Amino acid sequence: MFMLYALVIGIVVGRLLGGRIERIAALDFRWVPLALAGLAVQVALFSSPLTERVGSLGPPLYVASTVAVLVVVVRNIALPGLPLVALGAVSNLAAIVANGGFMPASPAALEALGRSAEAGFSNSVVLAEPALGPLTDVFALPAGLPLANVFSIGDVLIGLGVAVALVSAMRRPVQPGNSPDRPVGTGTSGLFRTRR
Repeated sequence: MFMLYALVIGIVVGRLLGGRIERIAALDFRWVPLALAGLAVQVALFSSPLTERVGSLGPPLYVASTVAVLVVVVRNIALPGLPLVALGAVSNLAAIVANGGFMPASPAALEALGRSAEAGFSNSVVLAEPALGPLTDVFALPAGLPLANVFSIGDVLIGLGVAVALVSAMRRPVQPGNSPDRPVGTGTSGLFRTRR
């Protein structure tokens, strides 16, 4: 849920700097279906009733879905903000792989939210001595915020990169002769165009 705040912040900052939301759709973001598939797997993986039933398939599915999203990020690395997203994703993936397909959460971070480790497969497991501890979920959003959750330094980098990407996209200059509503790169290309 940390990512939702990054999206909102990116759009708000973009607007405050004179950007236009409709220009986001002109991004030439490639391999969108693979990213959506990876994210969909994670949403399903950490939602009931699948989280209680996935068993030993949970860790490899989590790693595979994270790798899928990372591949898409690397494919689009030239876009502003995406290097930060890639760095954050690599950080998270390293922590997940080093801990057997789980992203550990610190007891202190969970306690700050008034939560404990969840039953079933979860991305908020508590381990006595997690590998790569500083890269795990050691932070928590304030408990009073909607959708508050624990998060890692990798999540911070991803969120910052997403915000930068949104602000940059919203403030893209228009080509001379184009209308202000038509940013550079529009035409047949766009956010949902699948390219190789």
